[in-house]
Amino acid sequence: MWLLDQLAEARITEASVRGELDDLAGAGRPLVLDDDIMVPEHLRVAYRVLKNAGCVPPQVELLREVRDIEALLRGVDDQPGRRALSAKLQWVSMRLRASGWRQDDLRFEQAYYDRLQHVLGGG
Repeated sequence: MWLLDQLAEARITEASVRGELDDLAGAGRPLVLDDDIMVPEHLRVAYRVLKNAGCVPPQVELLREVRDIEALLRGVDDQPGRRALSAKLQWVSMRLRASGWRQDDLRFEQAYYDRLQHVLGGG
């Protein structure tokens, strides 16, 4: 692959010297890239199709559900209600872990985001 990279760079440089890359549409503006580096290569096409159709991966739906339940738990004072929500949270968390997502990592990222937002004055 390294040889292919060198060849591509050489062709780009040659085209730039000849002026073939001047006045391209979108010149001077940042590229809009879909960052799918965290999606396994064999799933990228399927995820892109689903994304374009407005669907989200099941793990994202489960993550949303976890956050909704956690928000509800913060507002519930009665013990039976807390117990029911806690059981549901455990069930959804188990499904999320079974799908391959590590909820601890996600909570760490959320905690980091919350602290950063607080430090920057947004929260």
